[in-house]
Amino acid sequence: MQKTIFVVDDSNTNLTLAKEALKDQYRVMTLPSAAKMFALLEKVTPDLILLDIKMPEMNGFDALQQLKANASLTHIPVIFLTTMSDVSSEVRGFQLGVVDFVTKPFSAPVLLNRVKTHLDIDMLIRERTTELRQRTDQLKHLQNSIVFVLADMVEKRDLETGGHIERTTAFIRILLDAMLEQAVYIDEICDIDFELFASSARLHDVGKISISDVILNKPGQLTEEEFAIMKTHAEEGERIIDKIVLRAGDETFLQYAKLFAGYHHERWDGKGYPRGLVGTDIPLQGRIMALADVYDALISERPYKKPFSHEEAVKIIMKNSGTQFDPLIANVFYEERDKFKAVKFN
Repeated sequence: MQKTIFVVDDSNTNLTLAKEALKDQYRVMTLPSAAKMFALLEKVTPDLILLDIKMPEMNGFDALQQLKANASLTHIPVIFLTTMSDVSSEVRGFQLGVVDFVTKPFSAPVLLNRVKTHLDIDMLIRERTTELRQRTDQLKHLQNSIVFVLADMVEKRDLETGGHIERTTAFIRILLDAMLEQAVYIDEICDIDFELFASSARLHDVGKISISDVILNKPGQLTEEEFAIMKTHAEEGERIIDKIVLRAGDETFLQYAKLFAGYHHERWDGKGYPRGLVGTDIPLQGRIMALADVYDALISERPYKKPFSHEEAVKIIMKNSGTQFDPLIANVFYEERDKFKAVKFN
């Protein structure tokens, strides 16, 4: 299929010359102004644009800036057609995203060669980008599969917490989306990869793999000594993830996971473990997971307790807002409580 070239110039002579130079190899569409170009862009997406700089109403610089501001058009390579040869114009053009300059009056062979070169470069970039995206998707799938299996192994050892990992992951997604919408801790979450963040939360209890089955699955309340051993799972989780980091590298995913593992039992008032941190000194991962973890524990059946209703769990969470839980996150939870109730995993 022939590639499509837009030639945008207020000179009929230049439009004719460019079309004659390119028409044997490309589908050429000539346009006398930037306004006409943008009108046609609503129906046709070209493979490359040849754009004059000096035009009435909207010049080439302004047109290029508008193109690059549009996410659906920004990928189109643009070559400036110009009589301007000063350094400042070139610098400005390249800063705005132009790929090349062709000086007028141009010769047909030069124009054809420049167009072909940049179309070949663009095709190569697209091919490599597609390959990288496919590899990234494959690695992400592999990563998620490994995490799922590891988390599932941990959960299967803890006979009391079936479905806990997938439910808490769903709760975290709900909280993150709502926090973004409500601009809660927006400076912290605006640069977060939500999918990585939520997926890494599956490893928050990985440290339980080091806890004895006798304690982990005791059918009743733990003694003080047993509870002290149970509490070590937070720091043990950090150590396990640190070992993975040594072999796999300091990936963002693993850093998220380490913070979930090490801080999800901290309390807003400083009475949590293992470090007794207070307020926002607790990493965001710990503050979010603390709420999701407790809510799930409240609505789940245990050998030593019946499950609380959703409504009772909400009351308990809100009663402990500002003591056990971050009050801003607790408020977001309250606003999204119906979505929490709708989460069902066996």
